[in-house]
Amino acid sequence: MSSIAPAAGNPPARKLAALAVPAVLVGVGCAVTLIALSTVAARLQDLLWTVLPDSLGVATDSRWWTFGMLTVVGAAVGLVVWKVPGHAGPDPATTGLVSTPLPLSVLPSLTLAIVLGLAGGVSLGPENPIIAINTALTVWVVARVWRAVPVEVAVALAAAATIGAMFGTPVAAALLFTEMAAATTGGRVWDKLFAPLVAAAAGALTMDAFGQPVFAVNVPPYAEPALVDLLSGTVIALAAAVLCLAAVYAFPIAHDLFHRLPNPLIAITVGGALLGVLGAIGGSVTLFKGLDEMKRLTDDAADMSTGNLVLVTVVKLAALLIAASCGFRGGRIFPAVFIGVGAGLVAHSAVTTVPLAVAVAAGVLGSVLVVARDGWLALFMATATVGDIRILPVLCIVVLPLWLLVANRREMLIAAPEVAPANRGA
Repeated sequence: MSSIAPAAGNPPARKLAALAVPAVLVGVGCAVTLIALSTVAARLQDLLWTVLPDSLGVATDSRWWTFGMLTVVGAAVGLVVWKVPGHAGPDPATTGLVSTPLPLSVLPSLTLAIVLGLAGGVSLGPENPIIAINTALTVWVVARVWRAVPVEVAVALAAAATIGAMFGTPVAAALLFTEMAAATTGGRVWDKLFAPLVAAAAGALTMDAFGQPVFAVNVPPYAEPALVDLLSGTVIALAAAVLCLAAVYAFPIAHDLFHRLPNPLIAITVGGALLGVLGAIGGSVTLFKGLDEMKRLTDDAADMSTGNLVLVTVVKLAALLIAASCGFRGGRIFPAVFIGVGAGLVAHSAVTTVPLAVAVAAGVLGSVLVVARDGWLALFMATATVGDIRILPVLCIVVLPLWLLVANRREMLIAAPEVAPANRGA
């Protein structure tokens, strides 16, 4: 996460109320941008993976089509990063969920790169790029319409609005910004949270009005809590965390290997070809950002062996590692949720006495905590994934030993000075 947060101090209620108007408009605008980007990506995905192979007489689940499509998408994104003005922004391996606002000149190339990646089956989510796009647009508009609003407040509004829209609720934004507000000195936390929460709520309500898809997977309700669930949940969460930590420690090695190649076109094309190989091995369920695919995996898990579930989970983890390190634009949280769901399904398949809700929620808790390194976000994502608030007390205890494991470990980020100049699109 970025250290960007609303300015410290205790502003009067009148000043907070005045911020509500731009916050609402920012919330609606950020949600509309997300809807537009998602719609275009979905239409292009349908064209690439359904219409085009059907017209050519190719099976949509053909391994050769998967390999070829991801290789071509890699070449297309690599060309955008290498040659299109703006170069699709900074190397995503060096940026967190919320970063410094980008110049408007970067947005066309970044938008093109993320739409191609989302539609083409790359194992990354939309969260980082869409927050970057909305932040840049919000800062530009606010600077011209509400000049009294500081840049850091405009950034906070855009980030909160986009997070609220993405998950259909302001709760995730509230949790994230509580931690960010606590990192700044002075002022009351709720004063700092007021405007971002208004923006997040406006974004969430806008998405709801357009039919926000349900985030939760289909698991039986957690109806009978038991003390043993604390033990099984802790073991599963720690196992998922260790699995993801392996990818985190491999991240700088993979990043360095890709960025030794002469230019982004070659690096991302190679990355796309490797993703194609992984997709051919793991199947279509391991492609794309993972939101719809984790629901499919959960629904099909009863008919899959434990070994097959392990294969799918490991393939998705490898795909995330390659996609994030070679230069594709996208976020790492959505794939991490899929990996956590996979880890939970593996645990439940191996030990069927573990409640499915506990297994899945604990797996998501471990994977997201490692990848995002934010306890509040991990708790939210784990609870939202199973769609049952009754799991939260278990997770609040499981997260404690989990945090001791991951707190001082390497994060899934590369320091910007380590990035090879040739691959920054300079």
